Amino acid sequence: MLFQILAAGAGAAPAPNKFGFSEMMFPNGEPNYIALTVATILAIMSFGSFFILFTKWFDQNKIMKEARTLSTTFWRAPSIKDGGAKLEKNGALRQLVDDAVNAEDQANKMTDALESHDWLHNSLARSEGFINGRLAQGLPFLATVGSTSPFIGLFGTVVGIYRALIAIGIAGSASIDKVAGPVGEALIMTAIGLLVAVPAVLAYNYLQARNKRIAEMLSAFSNDLLANISSKGAIKPQHAATVAAQAAKAPAAPAKA
Repeated sequence: MLFQILAAGAGAAPAPNKFGFSEMMFPNGEPNYIALTVATILAIMSFGSFFILFTKWFDQNKIMKEARTLSTTFWRAPSIKDGGAKLEKNGALRQLVDDAVNAEDQANKMTDALESHDWLHNSLARSEGFINGRLAQGLPFLATVGSTSPFIGLFGTVVGIYRALIAIGIAGSASIDKVAGPVGEALIMTAIGLLVAVPAVLAYNYLQARNKRIAEMLSAFSNDLLANISSKGAIKPQHAATVAAQAAKAPAAPAKA
């Protein structure tokens, strides 16, 4: 008799509750449209953040790599026009040099020397601004993701807790196994929002710092171009002049017998 009662009790035991991310998205096999919408928005934000990070890093790296070779390539040319031909055709530095050459041609048509100098300076400043603006594209998206994705995830959590409490109220049971599972599922959305926000904030700060260094480099290069143009090629950066002097003093290799 005792074994029959235990067997009957075991047979009547409730089925274990199903918890997890998939159950949160499709409770009882039905789609949770709010959770799916929140997860989709966060996924798009995450993909966009990493896409901007890698594309902007590639663009920045290309400029910084080319800038390190200016003293050995560009400034050793007889003129800035010839030096520009040694730079990458569609690169930012090539654009700055081409704008400087065009501005010099226009300035030579002016009769006032002061106005000519201002025209050159403003033309180079516009070119710098265009390049810096192009590098900054996408950074507002990273800032937006970093500041809003935690709240989007929190919205999914609030809705999830609300739905869980309604289900608990309908079931009429508030035991720990009935409360902990649904609430824990809802907190997953907050965790996902933070996982999206943290890389976006780190990427924004990283790219912004590199953009600042590039802007300083472009400003220095623009100033060197302006000095070179104003002096008719007589003034070159000190490091470029040093390299040229060292190359001129280098002894020629002995001829082989």
